[in-house]
Amino acid sequence: MHVHTLIVGAGPGGLACARILAEHGRRPLVIERKEDIGAKVCAGGITWGGLIKRAPQELVEKSFPVQHIITRLQKACIEEPAPIIATVNRIKLGQYMARQAGEAGARIMTGWQVKEIHEQGLVIEQKGSRSRQEITFDYLVGGDGSNSRVRKYLGLASNKMGIGINYQINGDLPEMEWHLAPQFFGNGYGWIFPHGDTVSIGAYVIKTVMSAQQLQKNLIVWAGTQGFSLEKEQARAEYINYDYQGWRFNKSDKRGNPGQTGKADSQGRIFLIGDAAGLASGLTGEGIYPAIISGEETARAIIDDNHSTAVMEKLIRRHRLHSRLADWTGSSPALNLVAGELVTLGLRCGIIKFNKLEMAV
Repeated sequence: MHVHTLIVGAGPGGLACARILAEHGRRPLVIERKEDIGAKVCAGGITWGGLIKRAPQELVEKSFPVQHIITRLQKACIEEPAPIIATVNRIKLGQYMARQAGEAGARIMTGWQVKEIHEQGLVIEQKGSRSRQEITFDYLVGGDGSNSRVRKYLGLASNKMGIGINYQINGDLPEMEWHLAPQFFGNGYGWIFPHGDTVSIGAYVIKTVMSAQQLQKNLIVWAGTQGFSLEKEQARAEYINYDYQGWRFNKSDKRGNPGQTGKADSQGRIFLIGDAAGLASGLTGEGIYPAIISGEETARAIIDDNHSTAVMEKLIRRHRLHSRLADWTGSSPALNLVAGELVTLGLRCGIIKFNKLEMAV
């Protein structure tokens, strides 16, 4: 089988890319290794500057014009007229985006896993039957997450990784909280994000600061201090890739153009988006927004070789800033402690706006 554009991964980035391509008559094929679309370890928060304004109201579970940030020395209450962050169910978001892409004309195959990738195409295998298909393509888009097979095919290492651990428990809480507690989370943070009738309790930190096992232990202890007993709850964890090395690559030599910030290479026919590209925030772990934006911009670059890369350039600059801050605060507990207190003070005083901590551009 031959397709114009083959998209590996039916996450938000892959589905956003598929929808735009289909709307322009390109008939993309999306393959997804999971049987069901949408499930992912995620706090489920989307920001006003990023996606709230674009999400249909039926997807929003709760919205919060007030954010509570708690540090060792401060309890900051940040309030704005419009919701700062809303929570969504990732499964519902994924299914909504899949419907959009499908109605536009994209084909989506679930339960198929990439087994081989070569210059001319790739081989996929169906999980149940073990039957195989070979697919050739004009363009290949890797939207297959932090452990991307497409990224590995391109020979790109993933050395900068974050760790996210989440417990989704029953409950109905009115307030969204961020906890900067270095004794538990290093330069990361713990979160309490209310959804509809559940609450996401979790934590994020970069991998060089703390192992996943230690983070889970610390999260359980910290949650106990907040009145949540997690010992018998089911944890879900995932690595978050923020090792960005480029987003458009040459099909023949696989060397790409890391750090590309100029006009897209008209010969580049392999793309990486979202976590596969390492575009998640190293500072906060935010990944939905950069996945969708990079997916949309990749589709536009495929449709038009002369499409401006201005949006991608802005996203990459914001990503690099977040990465530098994550690496810097992760290098020294003292620096991390001071930085957390200063940023929280800046937010309290209005010197720093909350949206400056987002990936939205």
